[in-house]
Amino acid sequence: MRTSVIRAPRLGRVLPTSDTADTGAPRPGRGRETAVVAAAFVVCLLGGTVRVEDTLSAPPLAAWLLALVCCAVLPARRRRPLAVLAFTTAAGVAAQPLGLLLSPLVIAPALVAAHACTLHVPGERRAAGAVTLAAVALAGSVPLAGDLSWRDASRMGVVAAAPLVAGLVGHAVRTRRAYLAAVEERARRAEESRELEARRRVAEERVRIARELHDLVAHQITLASAQATVAAHFFDSRPEQTRVSLRELVETTGHALDELRATVGLLRQTGDGDAAAPEGPAPGLARLPDLLESFRRAGLEVAVREEGRARALPPGVDLTAYRIVQEALTNVTKHAAGRGARVGLDWGGGRLTVTVDDGGAPGGPPALSDRPPGYGLIGMRERAAAVGGELTAGPRPEGGFLVTARLPLPPARDPAAAGAEGRAPGATGTGRTDGGIEGTT
Repeated sequence: MRTSVIRAPRLGRVLPTSDTADTGAPRPGRGRETAVVAAAFVVCLLGGTVRVEDTLSAPPLAAWLLALVCCAVLPARRRRPLAVLAFTTAAGVAAQPLGLLLSPLVIAPALVAAHACTLHVPGERRAAGAVTLAAVALAGSVPLAGDLSWRDASRMGVVAAAPLVAGLVGHAVRTRRAYLAAVEERARRAEESRELEARRRVAEERVRIARELHDLVAHQITLASAQATVAAHFFDSRPEQTRVSLRELVETTGHALDELRATVGLLRQTGDGDAAAPEGPAPGLARLPDLLESFRRAGLEVAVREEGRARALPPGVDLTAYRIVQEALTNVTKHAAGRGARVGLDWGGGRLTVTVDDGGAPGGPPALSDRPPGYGLIGMRERAAAVGGELTAGPRPEGGFLVTARLPLPPARDPAAAGAEGRAPGATGTGRTDGGIEGTT
């Protein structure tokens, strides 16, 4: 049996496979092929020993000739199944004129051909029609011996049923082979799809990790740079202010190292619980006052305006809102010409609308609008889309840069309960709080 090699698509593995016929059925080995032909020859020859009187005698020359001729064409039954079936059927029809008793033994080569026909002929109806015609032809040749008797009628039934039974067995084998091939194909596709799904998840996880690291590093490094700039500016004229800025710089870099250490610790987890769990919950709007205070220490004046009744947010939406404000203010600190920014939180319309702008930067160049969008804007858009929201960012007609995120809100259960569940940090809903945070309802 010859073997060939195929390469499974996208898997990069080499799989051995046997040579197959047009229908995909495997070819048997030479030993099996020889055994089938030899068995058909012996059975056909034994059929020639049976006489009408139910006696046995040595096989005549006609039986030898019939067995040799029929079995000589059997090896070609896979390449030319219809031709072999027609030839062996015609030989079986000629058995009675040659003085042989027509029986399932004599037509054994025709039964083998009928079995092969149902396996290798394309189309089940075509194969079934060929086997049925062979059965009718063999059964119809019984009256050629002379007057019919009850014994001849029974032989007609047996001779007609034998090819049909062989065809049914072949059909069952063909169905099983097709089923096994389909199972193997589904298994191969499932393995391939699992590998593709694993690659997709790895790619998504890499993007998520890159987004988290960008938010952490960009925010902390921007604050550290701004604080270092302030310290350098006041180094000679205001030493006290320089010392304050340097202390804040040390604190900022310490926070950056802590957050990086926590993030790297999460990445080193193997899933077996060998790493410690995070010390606190993921950041959200509850930490907004601390975030704004860090920017104020870096010299950025931030005002917050809140409208509507705040609600408790799902963790994903809460983290997304916090990261969008953090990244937008980081961009203002790095690129905007002015030193002020406005943050808006609007809880109306069944969604949370977060807006951050740099105050217009009057008289200065709109630095953000002239720069191509970087990974920060891409990350904000990805975060908003991940929770079912949307984000737009671009220059304003009156000057400056505006970031607007619309995030879905959970449905309100009860007005009283919703008011008690939580508020946006630093917003009371009435009046003004410290640090320039305003609240309106």
